[in-house]
Amino acid sequence: MSRETAATATFDPRAPLSPPPDPWVGSSMPELRSGPPWQMTDMIGAEPHLARRILGRLLQPGSAAADLAQLVRDTAGRGQPIVITGCGTSEHGAQAAVEILREALRSVGLAGEPGAIVSTQAFESALDPSSRGLVIGVSHEGGTSATNNALSAARAAGAQTALLTAGTGSPGARVADVVVATGEMDRSWCHTVGYVSPMLAATATGAILSGRDLDPAAVGDLMAAGLTDESGAEAIAGRLAEGRHLITIGTGADRVAGRELALKVEEGAWIPSAYRDLETFLHGHLPATDSSTGLVLVLTDRDHRAERISKARRMLAATKVVGIRGAAILARHADAELAADLTPAGRLVVPDAPFLPAPVAALLGSATALQLLTERIARARGTNPDPIRRDDPLYRDAAAAAEAPA
Repeated sequence: MSRETAATATFDPRAPLSPPPDPWVGSSMPELRSGPPWQMTDMIGAEPHLARRILGRLLQPGSAAADLAQLVRDTAGRGQPIVITGCGTSEHGAQAAVEILREALRSVGLAGEPGAIVSTQAFESALDPSSRGLVIGVSHEGGTSATNNALSAARAAGAQTALLTAGTGSPGARVADVVVATGEMDRSWCHTVGYVSPMLAATATGAILSGRDLDPAAVGDLMAAGLTDESGAEAIAGRLAEGRHLITIGTGADRVAGRELALKVEEGAWIPSAYRDLETFLHGHLPATDSSTGLVLVLTDRDHRAERISKARRMLAATKVVGIRGAAILARHADAELAADLTPAGRLVVPDAPFLPAPVAALLGSATALQLLTERIARARGTNPDPIRRDDPLYRDAAAAAEAPA
């Protein structure tokens, strides 16, 4: 097990992160720190700079993102399915890639049917592989067996395969026809870089596919804006950390962010959490809530904004009656239309970013804000998010049992 160290004061968020190991090897437990800033803290602070670098590389002519864009276009043009798959945080990266690439395809007159591009959980995808079209895996390290099995099964069945990952030397890369490598590794097991990296890869692919200009610096600035309200995040975290459980709510592209927030809070702060779609939450889930329940609404998707804001307003009014500790991560347009007293635990506000496609603006705009909130909840709870509790022998043994050969 890694030794515990004091937090370093020398981390430079502008410097490139470590490249993938060569030859490839799976990651070991992060070096443990005795207190914040955690490794996760450093990774979140690095993400605006990471975004500029990844997009700068992948938007170059002849990049792997350009190869993937052509493969996606050709597959959709033939009317064949595109399936994007992963596990955990990478499953959320897959769901985000669906939102981003679906919008890009529609902008050029493809993917008109909702089922033309979908996300699946990797284990299920391996059991029922697609025999045609394209299967794209998402795996930060490229060593997740369920995702690699899904790619192998799809290839054996006759589908083409691709992978969004950090490097080209992993087991996953060996079963992919196209590998889009982001080039830099997350240092925490409570993955934040591992969440945004495949979204950035999908963003570059979508920009090439649609023929739109994309400014990496502007994307970096958007992500930096999600980190500016540290005091607001701390205030919300203090209220949520005292709760019995947490519910996250989303609609549209924000469903991805809501799921990721629930996972991050369980991994890093150990609060039982669950995600609910905006409409779903109002159909039977309220009776299980009370004043000990925390709730975070993520509402940054500007597509169908009037309908989403109207429904969110009624949902928040209901939670206020029950006494739920309601908070929100909102784009500015939503913040202006939702009364402050509907989120008694506070809110974080991020830019609208109209210069980006709606799902890209929502997903990248909310990413650093939800990660900052998670990190502050972990601080309020006194937990170290980096090892996702595997520094505790009980949870380390549980992980070993889950990963043992059948």
